[in-house]
Amino acid sequence: MEIFTLLETLEDIISSGKGIPFSNRTVVDKDEILDIIKEIRSKLPDELKQAKWVKEERQRILAEAQKEADDMQKEAENKIVSLIDEHEITKQAYKQKAEIIGSANETSREIVSSAYDYVDDKLEQVEKSLQDILNEVKNDRSKLIK
Repeated sequence: MEIFTLLETLEDIISSGKGIPFSNRTVVDKDEILDIIKEIRSKLPDELKQAKWVKEERQRILAEAQKEADDMQKEAENKIVSLIDEHEITKQAYKQKAEIIGSANETSREIVSSAYDYVDDKLEQVEKSLQDILNEVKNDRSKLIK
């Protein structure tokens, strides 16, 4: 990078300058130093823009990755809730199925029992009617024989 080279040149000029006795000061060529500073300034904006762009791009990528991670987490949570709901619905459906089958079996037993009772009553009536007819036939026959 040229800026670092210019900064090193600036350091060399200051280091090689003539020192003032009994002080920490150095005499340097003012124009030479100012020219180097101008050159540094002219070089800085492009590199600062590039550094700023890199920083902004990094932030954008991080924000995008965070958003994607958040979306994935929400999707996973929604899937879990959906599976739990589906599981509950399935459990309720099985419970309801068992209740319906139990109710249908009970109703079936009641219908069969009622049908047997009905048939038994009808057969009893037929038997009674047949018994009455048989008794009448026996009476009529006994009358004929006498």
